[in-house]
Amino acid sequence: MKAHNYIKMEFPSLSSNEAFARTAAAAFAARLDPTLEELGDIKTAVSEAVTNCIVHAYPNEIGKIAMRMRILKDGQLEIMVRDWGRGIENVEQALKPLYSTGGADRSGMGFTIMESFMDKLRVRSTPGKGTTVVLLRTVRPRRTRG
Repeated sequence: MKAHNYIKMEFPSLSSNEAFARTAAAAFAARLDPTLEELGDIKTAVSEAVTNCIVHAYPNEIGKIAMRMRILKDGQLEIMVRDWGRGIENVEQALKPLYSTGGADRSGMGFTIMESFMDKLRVRSTPGKGTTVVLLRTVRPRRTRG
């Protein structure tokens, strides 16, 4: 699908870059004139996706995270977050609530949160090669909201 506008960036998997990714996503999505609630949902989903890369893809090292955002037709925002880390053995299992490989301090709700705040979530992963998460959210013009 052809994008009306897009941005690509990459950054190291440092925890301080999670806030940067959230802010970048909010700034890019702002051109769609989302409500504060919609903007909060987008920021939370991006935060979860990037945090998954930091915690799960690169648990013992600093790796690379790529983020691409596109505005598609009819106000659809697509956000892709990709890593080249250890990958997910069983994506179906990882999508289930409360499943985590991050230890006792992780809730296992990352994908569930992403799915609840976005219209669509796609996850592709290859063990040893990384994971790609695609988040889709349609932001309707405010004048047509009821």
